[in-house]
Amino acid sequence: MEELKYRYKYPRPCVTTDCVVFGFDGAKLNVLLIERGIEPYKGHWAFPGGFLNMDETALQGAKRELYEETGLKDAYIHQFHAFSEVNRDPRDRVITIAYYALVRISEVKAGDDAAKAQWFPLDKVPPLAFDHDKILRMATNELRRQIHFEPIGFELLPEIFTMTQLQHLYEAILNVKFDRRNFSNKILKLGILTQLEETLPMSNKKIAFLYKFNLDSYKEMKEKGFRLEF
Repeated sequence: MEELKYRYKYPRPCVTTDCVVFGFDGAKLNVLLIERGIEPYKGHWAFPGGFLNMDETALQGAKRELYEETGLKDAYIHQFHAFSEVNRDPRDRVITIAYYALVRISEVKAGDDAAKAQWFPLDKVPPLAFDHDKILRMATNELRRQIHFEPIGFELLPEIFTMTQLQHLYEAILNVKFDRRNFSNKILKLGILTQLEETLPMSNKKIAFLYKFNLDSYKEMKEKGFRLEF
């Protein structure tokens, strides 16, 4: 890289990006972990991430690392915090810019940079490398906060789903139980769902209506925001 003018000779920290990848298996919220193939913490679990290149933004770096380690392209990612504790990385003075991603589990595969990629239920996550336990806690809290101000579901659910599936997603994220009728009424009033003509037969001889997201309304709601209270 060409020598920059006015460059001062003083120690500089390294910068990494880390991405907490959330997926929904129909019952529980899961997080994607990578088994590290190199030291430090070789053989331990961590989030997809790595050092930022000199010619890319943090967002570009996060997306590149996510693709290299999981094969994911164009995933929804959201920056939520920067972690700058002095001794958080044994290699050097390292600051990480953290993101979370919302993806469909079926779309993820291990990339070339990972020894192994595996989904873990949020309540069964093993001890993590570096300070990733702290990063996970903050990412989960941010997701739970954000769900009240931004519709979340399109990135986690199949294209066509039932109201019960959507309710289970919100319950998994917020770790609560909702009244079925109250939840349905509140979601339908948002105007972000389109009810389909086909239905899904149930074991109790009843039927479940099928829905898909109204993308125009969904995108508009994500842009302008809202406040959803149950």
